[in-house]
Amino acid sequence: MKRPVMVLVAVLAVLLVLSFAKDMIVKVSVEKGVQMVTGLSLKIKSFNVGIVKTLVGIKDLRLFNPEGYKDRVMLDMPEIYVDYDLPSVFQGKVHLEEMRIDMKEFTVVKNERGELNLNSLKVVQAQKEGKKPQEKAAQEGKKAPEIQIDSLSLKIGKVIYKDYSRSGKPSVQEFAVNINEKYENITDPYSLVSLIVVKTLMNTSISRLTDFDLGGLQGTVSDTLSSAQKAAAKAAVQAEASVREGAKQAQEAAAVAHKEAEKAVIDAQKSMEDAARELQEKIKLPFGE
Repeated sequence: MKRPVMVLVAVLAVLLVLSFAKDMIVKVSVEKGVQMVTGLSLKIKSFNVGIVKTLVGIKDLRLFNPEGYKDRVMLDMPEIYVDYDLPSVFQGKVHLEEMRIDMKEFTVVKNERGELNLNSLKVVQAQKEGKKPQEKAAQEGKKAPEIQIDSLSLKIGKVIYKDYSRSGKPSVQEFAVNINEKYENITDPYSLVSLIVVKTLMNTSISRLTDFDLGGLQGTVSDTLSSAQKAAAKAAVQAEASVREGAKQAQEAAAVAHKEAEKAVIDAQKSMEDAARELQEKIKLPFGE
């Protein structure tokens, strides 16, 4: 094999190894980061990080319940899409210009001892202690990475509640929440976790059934929730403006068509009159006009 070909093969091999290593390093970092923020273990099946295109594709993400629960999975997210800002990475920050989360199921479980899996989340524990999650993390000698999410699209399919605290088979209830909303300017990972929990439970009776303090957690993300209302209002205004513009264009088009139709009728009438005069001049009736 000639030397240039060998060099090319070696370069391609190195790039392939670096690409694989890059994905593995970021994947492990994300899993460890989520575990630090939530207090629960996380597994990702597929992880692909782009360099030329600053995109991250995550497939089959699952957040697991702690020990003591028959159901292993708390969160099942088939897909997460991220568009990140590369320069901020070199500054030790996480700046996500866009993030899309597609969550298939959120499973809330009360085990045989009456313990709720939601209470194992760091944000819930901090709330119960009357602290901010950042303060609790600092007391434990941990610090969450700086994060900025400019635009978040959150989709949630359904919520399942399983109660094993009674003897016999567990009581199971299913809620189809079908949430598809947009949020802006999320500035820390704890707010993201709180937002997901709040939006998941808001349209269900689970907080009442489990005596879970949803109101307290909701207060921690009030600014984020209001940003969704602003985004929805902005979208409504844009849609209304689009409808008005469409109606205006339709009216203008109708007016032009009406004028063209009137002109066509006048032209046709004139042509008929001209044709009638020509015919009258050519035909000589035997008894005069």
